Amino acid sequence: MATFDSLELRLVVALLEEPRAQIGDLASSLGVARNTVQSRLKRLDRAGVLRSGGREVDLAALGYDVLAFITIEVSHRELDAVIAALRQQEQVLEVHEISGRGDIWCRVVALDTHHLQSVLRSILRMRGVIRTETSLALSEHIPYRAEPLLRHLAGQGRH
Repeated sequence: MATFDSLELRLVVALLEEPRAQIGDLASSLGVARNTVQSRLKRLDRAGVLRSGGREVDLAALGYDVLAFITIEVSHRELDAVIAALRQQEQVLEVHEISGRGDIWCRVVALDTHHLQSVLRSILRMRGVIRTETSLALSEHIPYRAEPLLRHLAGQGRH
């Protein structure tokens, strides 16, 4: 895994905030030369960090090799507080309130299984969390996508 400096990571954040930003705008907002931005973008692209023209980031390329899905059972009086606490955890990528077993589903990343254990412990310490169930992602076969559905709607109208 390549290591990335603060400028490269700030560049990734800037692209996530504004995927259509021009090189000059990025250079200006980051306080560096246009050539610096261009060379750093090429490095990030070669390393596989940027997907879909900078709109998505491959976190595994940044060292976050562990992806897990956590189902959380919470005390219903504490649901909003648990969601607010999850929002503060930078390893939490996504949170959904669900039906069925558990109350909340979230997607988290970690550097390794020891880091994941630390993330899980921090979730279990949240007031209102009763228990968790964790599933590890072993490989990604179909990444999140909307294009097939949109193609269908565009070609056949809405049903």
